[in-house]
Amino acid sequence: MSEQTSKEIRSTVTSDGDITISIVNVPMPIPKENEVLIKVEASPINPSDLALLTTFAADLDSLTVTGSGDDTVASMRVRPALMKAMTPRLDQAMQAGNEGSGVVVDAGANAKRLIGKTVGVAGGAMYSQYRCVPAQSCLVMEDGTTCPEAASSFVNPLTALAFVETMRMENHTALVNTAAASNLGQMLVKICKDDGIPLVNIVRKAEQVEVLKSLGAEHVCNTSDESFMDDLVAALIATGATLAFDATGGGNGGKLPGQILAAMEIAANKTAKEYSRYGSDIHKQVYIYGGLDQSPTILNRSFGMQWGLGGWLLTPMIGRIGMERFGQMRARVAKEITTTFASQYSQEISFEEMLQPEVIKEYVKQATGEKFLVCPHK
Repeated sequence: MSEQTSKEIRSTVTSDGDITISIVNVPMPIPKENEVLIKVEASPINPSDLALLTTFAADLDSLTVTGSGDDTVASMRVRPALMKAMTPRLDQAMQAGNEGSGVVVDAGANAKRLIGKTVGVAGGAMYSQYRCVPAQSCLVMEDGTTCPEAASSFVNPLTALAFVETMRMENHTALVNTAAASNLGQMLVKICKDDGIPLVNIVRKAEQVEVLKSLGAEHVCNTSDESFMDDLVAALIATGATLAFDATGGGNGGKLPGQILAAMEIAANKTAKEYSRYGSDIHKQVYIYGGLDQSPTILNRSFGMQWGLGGWLLTPMIGRIGMERFGQMRARVAKEITTTFASQYSQEISFEEMLQPEVIKEYVKQATGEKFLVCPHK
């Protein structure tokens, strides 16, 4: 190969209290015997990527950019109240990008069979032009699948599938999902429709209701409607859902997780045969798996004593699911990457564009329907 270097994005929190995002040139990685070298063509910006890239501690009003081309550097101040939380990563130029896709251009002795294959991978450091990863980490796509189609083949698809696995493992029979018009939410609508699982979708705009209805969603509740709580209760009675996944962490002024629990309690009491001072005997569970809303989570405890609110992450859940079932999930993603697990992007950007103030301010919004795709060779 003629290329001897690879460009990649680095994020650094400095001791002076700045976050800098820059482009660096590093030596071309060389695959070991069980590794492959991927020419990375596409990598999405997920909320989990922002946790490292801008840390959620950045003061965007202080954002400045210097240089151009490979010398472009974006810099912003860390909010003083959050600086202490950054201590473990001070002055470390950290690689970013949880997942992506590309073509295998070289491989170690035990992985030559993958050369020329389009693959998806969640290997970290995917905002790189070239990336070495273990061959077993690659999800090999079917012939004809493009790199942009394969770029989001891990985080959202496997999260949506793991919601269903969680439901089954914890003996629930239906689901509730918030921020449901997102790429992940649309995938979950398709999964539940195909698998016959009742699903309650929560959105915040009328146009998002129409998007999900067009996909075949039966129950869509809009937090902006005055009838939201009544609509939610009705959907919960119809589906019997007692498990919810919340991407906001707050939502609806911080009240959304508590509103879901309260609505579940009302729905449960509609069919209760006798009164209990402790509330219904049906366990109601909400898992927070994202932080789209940085508001405090507010609980007005009107849902009895049989309830739970906790955090949920994909990686620990994979451990509970087991590698055999996880392998089946991965195979389904590869097979349905252009249908059930298709992702849409509002912009495709280069490394240099990724560091421009107006672009940064857009992708940190994490707005539904405005997902960015990083193209390292653009």
